[in-house]
Formats: sequence, structure tokens, C-alpha cells
Amino acid sequence: MNEPPRALRSLPPEGAGSSVGRPGGGPQHAARNYAIVTTAYWGFTLTDGALRMLVLLHFYRLGYSPFTLAFLFLLYEAAGVLANLVGGWLATRYGIARMLAVGLVTQILGFGLLSALDPGWTATMAVAWVVVAQGICGVAKDLTKTASKSAIKLTQAQFQAEANEQGAGQLFKWVAWFTGSKNAMKGIGFFLGGVLLEVLGFRGALWAMASLLALVLAGVLLALPPMMGRKKASGSVRELFAKSPGINALAAARVALFGARDVWFVVGVPVFLYSAGWTFTMVGTFLAGWTIAYGLVQALAPQIVRRSADGLSREVPAARLWSALLALIPAALAVAVWLQAPGLEWVVVGGLGLFGFVFAVNSSVHSYLVLAYAGSEKAAEDVGFYYAANALGRFIGTLLSGLLYQWGGLLYALVGSAAMLLACWLVTLALPLERHDAARAAP
Repeated sequence: MNEPPRALRSLPPEGAGSSVGRPGGGPQHAARNYAIVTTAYWGFTLTDGALRMLVLLHFYRLGYSPFTLAFLFLLYEAAGVLANLVGGWLATRYGIARMLAVGLVTQILGFGLLSALDPGWTATMAVAWVVVAQGICGVAKDLTKTASKSAIKLTQAQFQAEANEQGAGQLFKWVAWFTGSKNAMKGIGFFLGGVLLEVLGFRGALWAMASLLALVLAGVLLALPPMMGRKKASGSVRELFAKSPGINALAAARVALFGARDVWFVVGVPVFLYSAGWTFTMVGTFLAGWTIAYGLVQALAPQIVRRSADGLSREVPAARLWSALLALIPAALAVAVWLQAPGLEWVVVGGLGLFGFVFAVNSSVHSYLVLAYAGSEKAAEDVGFYYAANALGRFIGTLLSGLLYQWGGLLYALVGSAAMLLACWLVTLALPLERHDAARAAP
């Protein structure tokens, strides 16, 4: 009964480049590193959520169109594709803690550039400046995310080896708590962004957030071993992209999943609610509440999804089921918008709440599965590849959110979301029920 699950049985204890496994280390040290990484990512996510509300609401107030608003986030999302791929490779080569610090420094730089925006510039100059600064912030976000998620795989493997814990169960719990608490913090960031915009203004809010991140950066540099997670990185582009069938299928599903969320969430919902008479603070508060609740559901996913001894046989069918359920929600909302249902504003709000619950469970299962499929030697590269797909999905969703809302309002955005979720469900049918990697193939 104490034998590690099949999906993770081949993972060796990892202590290279960290203090775990040295005298004075042990499971409590692995848990400590996990807590430090999680706390650092909380601070980053708080400012990242606030940034989205700052940019969206500030420029909508200045009269920018829905498509232009979406355009402001395009480089932010596009930069994440390359940042995740390169970040995963760099984290493997130079250590996870170092890449986490680089991500924080890059975010502070992005805030500084945004704060230098001159109100006297032309609209074209202002948009170009914001797009570039947002691109830098996008690089920062995905460098930080890849480093943080990779650290979970590392510390969980260390904890399992030192404490003889069941790997799949512990991994699911740590992933769920990390992802859920991160999104709850992002929700607080949405609220914070709306409040800071009204209290401190655009520039003052950015300076306040940069100061917070400077404190987080100091904590990371002082508390984490700089070489934590360092391994031999892939020696070629072909090797970097040669992933297992499970990770490849999950990456494709992730593109569709997050594209389906952002196609109506990034521009459609905030603009729809604001045009219905909501204030900036009301919009920010609602999105904050939604994201916090979404994060709480993610954290509770291990209690919602039945788990298996091998870590895959129940979790993979769960991913398929929740994907199918999710596709039905925007489809039903699209019908309600088309028919102009009575109290449409509140129908959308209620539908978004239901969407958030199902999406949260789905996303949490995906986040667990990528680490269950990932090898321990190059977990950062596997995670980076997966989140590059995540960033690609957000990019597509962000682009379509502006285009579809401008063409056909919330109805077109919801139809686009339903179509992408149908594609997500079809891809999950290809998820394998076993982990395939070099370790399994070895005699």
C-alpha cells in the first residue's frame, strides 16, 4: 500500500542543486521551499491581476474600442509562448530560483515602462508603448509561472522521497492548492486594480505595485537556494519539442481551453457589464469575486475529482467529462443572448458563475496531469512547453475577444467559446492512461 503509484514510480529523488537531501533537510525543507515559491507567486499574481484591470479600465475610459483594448494585450499573451519555452529550458539549465527572480525583475521593468506613458502622446504612440510594455510583462508572467510550477514538481518529488508519501495524491493536493490560491490572489488583484485606479491614478498604482514586487524579489533572493532544480537541459530544438503523447495532447487541449475562456472573459464580460451601467469598481469587484471563487474551487478539486492509485486512470476520464460539461455552458448562454432573455445581465452573471466552477475543476485536473505526465529530469522544460500552449490559447482568445465582440457583441464571443470548448473535449479523448517516457522504456 505504501508503494509509489505507477505514474510516478520511476521518478528519482531530486536533491541536486537544492538543500533538500543535505544534512538538516528532509520533507519539512521541501515543504518550506514549496511555501516560499507559492508565496512569491502570490505577490506576483496580485500585481498581474491588478495590471489587467488597470490597463483595461483606464483605456476604456479614454474611449478605446473593444478591438483596440484586446490589441493592448496581444503582445502580452504572444510573448508568453516564447517565454514559456525558453523559460523552461533556462530554468532547467540555470535553476528554478534564478528564473523566478528574473521573472520578478522583468515585471518591475514592465511597470516602470508603463508608468512613463505620457498623456500628451498621440493614440498611436500610446498604444505602441503600452503594447511593448505589456509584452515585457507577459514575458515576466510566464517566466515566473513556469519556474513556480516546475518548483512544485521538484519539491513534491523531494517530499515523496523523504517522507515515503503517495506521490499522485500529494502532487494533486499541492498543484490544486498552488493553482487555486494563485487564482484567488489574482481575483484580489482585479479588485485592487479597480481601487488603485480610482485612488492613486494610473501611474501611482503602477509605482505601488512595483514596490510590492521589489519586496517579493528580496524574499526570493534571500530564502531560496539559487541552484534549486538545475539539471542538464535539452541540447537541441528538436529535443526541446519532443514531448510525451500525454503532454502533447494536454498542450493542444490547453490551447482550446484557455482560448475559450478569454474569448469572452477578457473584453466581452467587462465591457458588457460596464455598458449595462456598472461602475469600474463594480466590474473589478465582480471579476475579483469570480476569480477568487474560481481559485477556491481549484484548490478543492482533489475533493471533487475521484483519484486513482496510478494517478491517471480516473483523472483522465475526469478531464474528458468536465470538458464536455464546460462546452454546454457558453452554448446555453449564447441561446439566452440570442433570444434576449429577461434580466439578461443577471443571466450572464449567473452563467459566468457556473462556467467558473466547471472551468476551475477542469483547469485544476489539467494542471495536475501535466506534472503527472512530466519527467522529473526535465520537468521545467515539460511545464514550459505546456504553458507555452496555454499562452497561445490566451493569445488566440484575446484576439478573438476583441474581434468577435466588435462584430457581434457578446453573442459572437459566446459562440466562439463554445466552439473552442468542443475542440478541447475532442482533444482530451486522445489523453493516454499511462505515462510514456524514457524512464518507462528503460529496462
